Amino acid sequence: MGSCGKNGGCPSDYIAVAISLLCFILLLIKATLPFLVHKVPRPKGSGFWIPVIQVFASLNLLLSIVMSINFLKFKKKHWWQSCYLWAVWVEGPLGFGLLLSCRIVQAFQLYYIFVKRRLPPIRSYVFLPTIVLPWIAGAALLHKKKPLNERCHLGTRWIIPVVFLHTTYVAALVGFTVAIRHIEFRFHELKDLWRGILVSTSSVGLWVTAYILNEIHDDIEWLQVTSRFLLLIMASILVLAFFSMSSSQPLLSKMSLRKREATEFETMGRALGIPDSGLLLQREPAPDIDPNEPLDKLLLNKGFRQSFMAFADSCLAGESVHFYDEVHELAKIPVNDPVRRIYMARHIIEKYVIAGATMEVNISHRNRQEILTTPDLAHPDLFNNALNELLQLMKMNLAKDYWSSMFFKKLREDGTGSNGHELEVVTGWNYSPRLSCVHGEDDPFHEEHPSKSSAHDTNTQDVEQQ
Repeated sequence: MGSCGKNGGCPSDYIAVAISLLCFILLLIKATLPFLVHKVPRPKGSGFWIPVIQVFASLNLLLSIVMSINFLKFKKKHWWQSCYLWAVWVEGPLGFGLLLSCRIVQAFQLYYIFVKRRLPPIRSYVFLPTIVLPWIAGAALLHKKKPLNERCHLGTRWIIPVVFLHTTYVAALVGFTVAIRHIEFRFHELKDLWRGILVSTSSVGLWVTAYILNEIHDDIEWLQVTSRFLLLIMASILVLAFFSMSSSQPLLSKMSLRKREATEFETMGRALGIPDSGLLLQREPAPDIDPNEPLDKLLLNKGFRQSFMAFADSCLAGESVHFYDEVHELAKIPVNDPVRRIYMARHIIEKYVIAGATMEVNISHRNRQEILTTPDLAHPDLFNNALNELLQLMKMNLAKDYWSSMFFKKLREDGTGSNGHELEVVTGWNYSPRLSCVHGEDDPFHEEHPSKSSAHDTNTQDVEQQ
């Protein structure tokens, strides 16, 4: 062990590097396999980019430790092997600092969404670079002053401000976590945050202890070998424990990686424990599907809704019907259960409302902003205006063609509308004349709407003759 203590290349060094590589591979599997198994569309916004940035920061942290603490036996002849590149820039602003900042952003979002009950006032693509700025400033100062020795160790006068920067960010993460500790989360977000805090605090403590021991006993080679081995192992555990999809992609974090169990949590409604049949059901013989009935009343019939949704999907215009279906599920959650209502509302906003969403619906800017700037994500009428607008669009663009489609013919042949099929009655949102016919200022097009009887009588007669 004589020469490898200072120059690197000890057997324990290679074991530590192999373990860190294995941990990073496990992290990649943890981050990507759910998308590959369930074929989930790539989400937009911070829900996708923050986990990606976490993986990037984890790689930087592990690489910086390997390159700056002499794990591999090589001579530093090139600029890219510099201590200031790896121990200052890659390990700080692009490694541990970026990793901590991502978790702070996630905790900040959880605080605003579940405690303040509104969307965060600062976008994540603005907030994240802002809180990384102190790390960049610190790295620039160290690069200018050049306090590192040949072993990439800081001088004694610099250790206190560096440790203070690390502990300040851990304390900020603790502060946001304490502020949301009373929320009854459904996807283990709080547990994941506490785990990250525990591991990051342990990592900082181990790093400070190893620094002090190496500075006091720099002639004891076994101590140097052991300390750097533990540092890399602890960092490998950190990147695995710190990564979590529960805050950014809660539904995906619940899905099993086994396809046969994927259906258990394939929708947010199921993950939140909302039965497919609703909390309140009225089972009674339903009349034949009548095209003269208001569309929103017909959509309360589950069989009709599924048939109409399949027709809309075949026309590549199913976003509005899927939006209606998810809002319908939201209405089944009692008003006195704000946490589950917020989960469902956030899911609907991210999937249908925000610009560039995977199933973005065509609603007016006024209604979109009304949802995005709401002071209460649990409000029972949050999506009502958007629903009015989309119902009118469905009446104009989809309903007329549906009555003459094979989907309606199949529905009539199966008899799902006349054999006692479920007529769902839910709390929080019910059929009303205001929703079934949009007039005046509620009409986004301000047009006179033809009656259903004149529009659909001919199509209904043709279907019945067949």
